[in-house]
Amino acid sequence: MSEPSENEIKEIEIPTKLPLLPVRDIVVFPHMVLPLFVGRAMSVKAIEKAVSENRMVLLVAQKSLEVESPKPADIYRLGTVGTIMRMLKLSDGRIKILVQGLSKAKITSFSKRTPYYQVKIQNIEETPFVKIPPEVEAIVRMVKEQMEKAISFGKFLVPDVIALIENLEDPGRLADLIASNLGLKVEAAQEILETIDPVERLRKVSALMAKELHVMGMQQKIQTEAKGEMDKVQREYYLREQVKAIQKELGEVDERAKEVEEFREKITAAKMPQKVLKEANKQLRRLEQMHPDSSEASTVRTYLEWMAELPWSKQTKDKLDIGAAQKVLDADHYDLEKVKERILEYLAVRKMKGKMKGTILCFVGPPGVGKTSLGKSIARALGRKFVRISLGGMRDEAEIRGHRRTYVGALPGRLIQGMKQAGTMNPVFMMDEIDKIGSDFRGDPASALLEVLDPEQNRDFSDHYLAVPYDLSRVMFITTANQIDPIPIPLRDRMEMIDLSGYTTEEKVGIAKHFLLPRQLEEHGTSPKRVKISDGAIEKIVTDYTREAGVRNLERKIAQVLRKVARRLAEGEKKHTSVTPANLHRFLGIPKFLPEMEIETDEVGVATGMAWTPTGGDIIRIEAAMMSGKGALTLTGSLGDVMKESAQTALSFIRSQEKSLKINADIFAKNDLHLHVPAGAIPKDGPSAGITIASALASALTETALRRDIAMTGEITLRGRVLPIGGLKEKILAAKRAGLESIILPKQNEKDLEEIPKHLQKGLKFIFAAHMEDVLAVIFQKKRPARKPPGKKTI
Repeated sequence: MSEPSENEIKEIEIPTKLPLLPVRDIVVFPHMVLPLFVGRAMSVKAIEKAVSENRMVLLVAQKSLEVESPKPADIYRLGTVGTIMRMLKLSDGRIKILVQGLSKAKITSFSKRTPYYQVKIQNIEETPFVKIPPEVEAIVRMVKEQMEKAISFGKFLVPDVIALIENLEDPGRLADLIASNLGLKVEAAQEILETIDPVERLRKVSALMAKELHVMGMQQKIQTEAKGEMDKVQREYYLREQVKAIQKELGEVDERAKEVEEFREKITAAKMPQKVLKEANKQLRRLEQMHPDSSEASTVRTYLEWMAELPWSKQTKDKLDIGAAQKVLDADHYDLEKVKERILEYLAVRKMKGKMKGTILCFVGPPGVGKTSLGKSIARALGRKFVRISLGGMRDEAEIRGHRRTYVGALPGRLIQGMKQAGTMNPVFMMDEIDKIGSDFRGDPASALLEVLDPEQNRDFSDHYLAVPYDLSRVMFITTANQIDPIPIPLRDRMEMIDLSGYTTEEKVGIAKHFLLPRQLEEHGTSPKRVKISDGAIEKIVTDYTREAGVRNLERKIAQVLRKVARRLAEGEKKHTSVTPANLHRFLGIPKFLPEMEIETDEVGVATGMAWTPTGGDIIRIEAAMMSGKGALTLTGSLGDVMKESAQTALSFIRSQEKSLKINADIFAKNDLHLHVPAGAIPKDGPSAGITIASALASALTETALRRDIAMTGEITLRGRVLPIGGLKEKILAAKRAGLESIILPKQNEKDLEEIPKHLQKGLKFIFAAHMEDVLAVIFQKKRPARKPPGKKTI
């Protein structure tokens, strides 16, 4: 069948009813000739009906490609009447047809829905231009130029279509022809089809062409740049291969082969475990096959360097001479007998057994007591390498486990870095500030440490960067912390806790004489022949210029004294300088801390308590006053919730004992009580001030003075029982510094005195109370009959 000419198309009469053929993924324009494959049963019946009558069918795009059986709502209302030029039935049941668009038509209604859609249509005819206006002619030329430019960018069009575009002057026909060859999406093509005005339709096609040209221009630019880069790489590769050939002819060494061979030698020398060696050789083979200047080759090269430099089998031999280790520890540290004993026990077991799992210790104590320096001394005593990292403020899990190699700039974690720094598999590895680890969206480092600090798991520690197991079981891990509470319980369970409490004044004087002063004399370029600091001056520095559990500020103050002496010597003064308590203020200025003022007489409502602080221990004077009111209790002094509850408990107990204490019952209803703990700017909390608060309240309510020479500590219950407390050594130190003679402690803490050094107990009388009545019987100036005689112990 021959195709009808344009004049014949105009003469064809289009009926008002036609079968409907929904088409997917394409919009058919008038005068467009295209093949279609028809497979849906409804569409096949529509084609058969059209062929049996006038060979005409309405071609309308459906809105969604995925809809298999479109309903009227799924089909656009405007389409193109087409004539079936050829039809061929295929073996799979489908029909292939060749159709040509005749004219646009609009669906007015659906006259038949089964077994195919038949619709009533309204034919839309366009009136051709008799004479094209200049404005329209300008748009036609612009669109033709745009199409020529698109062809120059590589847009493929059939030569017949190119010739047709060049000869067309009608704006409507030109718009339809170009739109049908742009490969538009259904929505955009349908919008063009539904634009009835030919000039407006051509303008829309021009806008689409402009957008398409911009995209094609960018595409061509990218292709040009990529081709240029490819040509550059190929050129460099060609030149590099030429250089290699020249080097080979001259007998020079191939650097790439030399590098690979060096890596192979390092890997062999490292004596890696079999599994690790397999991975290292695999990465080495990859490096051999890569371009030496590629980014991936650089990543593999860095990985192999880490693998080759890590200690996989190298160990230091432990010094198992217990006597020599004792001398090293004593030379480096004053006192700390408990810690030294634990290290010597480790050496003894190591000497008896030969091999044992790595020890995991945690030194807990206030700042400046020598936790970190003790780790160095342990390494020196054992003859091991020492590595230290700080965990304070760490929030990223990758700091422990490392980054995966997929990230740019990836590195192993701090543990593996420390092992590389140590160069051996069994160093003393110190992790400072384990109580100050944080966590956020990047992970929880404390959880990652659970594997590291578990002797059953760290044999096969997995670092994300290495991606092979690393043995940490021979490492002696030592962690430090100021407080135990912030450390997660599972992590705390994996470590052996060793408390390092604060030093007494006598211990600080000893540390200053034997360690701090000699070190500072050396650092300041002087000697004991030129300057002498008396024991009394050192003691005054401890009591009046520093307030700490450790000795850091003490060392700073000694350095301050020596700087002033050094200046005198540098200015030519030759006489010997002697620093005594009398002239100490000339070097350090006025004292920064004054001792707690002693109460000259026993007072009503003032009780002396003992408190634990992060820097050691301190005494507190708790004051209670009674005034007219309505029975309210006022608490001041920056008290925490636990301490406030202790005050309420103490008051309730005192009220329950009003008869035995001979307190008038009306006194609680007609008076207010005010409880104050001085140093109001410092937050205070904890239950151990319970008996001190109860004593102050009892004194104020009975108007009985309390003994000023007694300090006390203990938690109180509503029934008056005195419960045990912690921080005993620090509190005893505070009482001793304050010059108090007697201390009331909970009866259940009596056993803990065995761990307190004898020199700290010297001159103190310990009174043990099981009930508040025991306390009241001791503290009142005029002794009251007790529930039972309190226990007393004098050292």
